[in-house]
Amino acid sequence: MSDVNLHNPPLTNLSEEEQLLKANVQAFAKKEISPLVREMDESASIPRSLIDQLFSLGLMGIEVPEHYGGANGYFFLSILAVEELARVDPAVAVVVDVQNTLVVNAIKRWGSEDIQKYFLPLLASKAVGAYALSEAGSGSDAFSLGSRATRDGDTYILTGQKTWITNALEAEIFIIFANENPKSGHRGITAFLVERSAPGLSIGKKEDKLGIRASSTCEVVLDDCRVSASNVLGKPGEGYKVAIETLNEGRIGIAAQMVGLTQGALDHALSYTQERQQFGKSLSNFQAVQFQLAQAATELNAARLMTYNAARLHDTNKAFLTEAAMAKLFTSQVAERVTSLAVQLLGGVGYTKDYPVEKLYRDAKIGQIYEGTSNLQLQTIAKQLLKTSP
Repeated sequence: MSDVNLHNPPLTNLSEEEQLLKANVQAFAKKEISPLVREMDESASIPRSLIDQLFSLGLMGIEVPEHYGGANGYFFLSILAVEELARVDPAVAVVVDVQNTLVVNAIKRWGSEDIQKYFLPLLASKAVGAYALSEAGSGSDAFSLGSRATRDGDTYILTGQKTWITNALEAEIFIIFANENPKSGHRGITAFLVERSAPGLSIGKKEDKLGIRASSTCEVVLDDCRVSASNVLGKPGEGYKVAIETLNEGRIGIAAQMVGLTQGALDHALSYTQERQQFGKSLSNFQAVQFQLAQAATELNAARLMTYNAARLHDTNKAFLTEAAMAKLFTSQVAERVTSLAVQLLGGVGYTKDYPVEKLYRDAKIGQIYEGTSNLQLQTIAKQLLKTSP
């Protein structure tokens, strides 16, 4: 194992800018996030001071244009940042992920000039964003929304209840989906930008989760919430397009999160098996252990390349729907396998909270659930295959 440094895998085909960002985020995560991981997991919260550091580093506005106060980066940079944060704490990574791949991306693509001018500087400097699509009755069937939007002059009145909303507790800006014309089905759905201070918007129950516990997941209640018609994202009735296109991008972000946490688990397994002595030698000297580590490293490398490929396709304006679905599907599978292996290789201590691998094991499961379950990814892949088959 000494010939290959899997703790810092080769940065194949990364530009100097990309390598620098990756290294800087890695150093920040180890220094500032690592000491807080257990406390954040147990308290199920992220200190505002740490979120402020994410803003100061430019990680909450990676793709926001420079003239709006952002880092003027591109999608692949967001993916690298999410990966490196997840290597230490996936809960922190998902905060950055939602901010960049969902909220900022949607506003850049669908927002009017006035919307971008107002909201992007806030998202780059201090405001956490949330993406409110899911409801109790519309999870995988995302477009069977119960939330309603009623036009009233120059405003809309929103009613309903959103569930499973990531970042809801900290968020100041929400993208909220509601149906203005239920008779039109999904073509009646409209996306709205709603500030936390909007009358009628409140935060409901906070979920007590298995993993990524520090990342808040809450209900968002809309009780005659008034929103200016100028805050429509895209056009009325095009909310389904906003949702579909943004979630396709977001799945690459989830894949990056899975790659990062898998790398973190493998890091711990490699260190422990080289240090732990049994029968007069380290665990890493046993061929059975070596083979398991080799298999994990191989799958991780494949997962990373799939994720990077999908992100590169996105940045070059090429079709990436199938690649994004494949990346999310495969990385979430690899994450579950490798984190389980890490717990197994660490043995009894791996099952305790004194070592980080049990947390990474818990964190990994969400990858097969949110932003499109594994079954939905399989459905997407199959549809695309059948479309292109001879």
